[in-house]
Amino acid sequence: MNNKQTKIRNLQELKTEIARLKELKNEQEAYLKTQFTLFNNKIEAPIRFFNSLKNNIPGVNIIQQLFAKSNNPDSDWLTKTLRIGVPFVMNRLFLKNAGMLKKALMLLLSERAVGQINQDKISGLIGKLSNFIRPKKKKKKASQIEGEVPLKDEVNEYGIPSYSETY
Repeated sequence: MNNKQTKIRNLQELKTEIARLKELKNEQEAYLKTQFTLFNNKIEAPIRFFNSLKNNIPGVNIIQQLFAKSNNPDSDWLTKTLRIGVPFVMNRLFLKNAGMLKKALMLLLSERAVGQINQDKISGLIGKLSNFIRPKKKKKKASQIEGEVPLKDEVNEYGIPSYSETY
């Protein structure tokens, strides 16, 4: 790197100086690009190690899919949890002695059925059920409860009710 300032006397020297500076710029860019690549490789080494370790552990992908963002707008945490839990429960409790074909068919059917369930549908169903169970209360007017005749609101010319005047 030449930091001394050179005096340019004519157009030819200006063009050679421009060419020299462009070449210097290209060399520095290439150097920085290689340094950046080396730096990225050093940083990504632990991440690559963790990913290779994670790929060798069974069951990590299922948990990762549980928390992954889905393209289906109806899919939420409840749906994802049920997709994992329902086949497990079915195989453990109901299909203990069933063959592999029956278990596979049940897995496919339960996945399809659970795909239709989401948090909004469950909360709507619970809301309808609770409205059905709750007793219906009949609202009585306050005047009928006390047994009094309600005051008739006669408004005079100033907009003040007649019963609000003091004597």
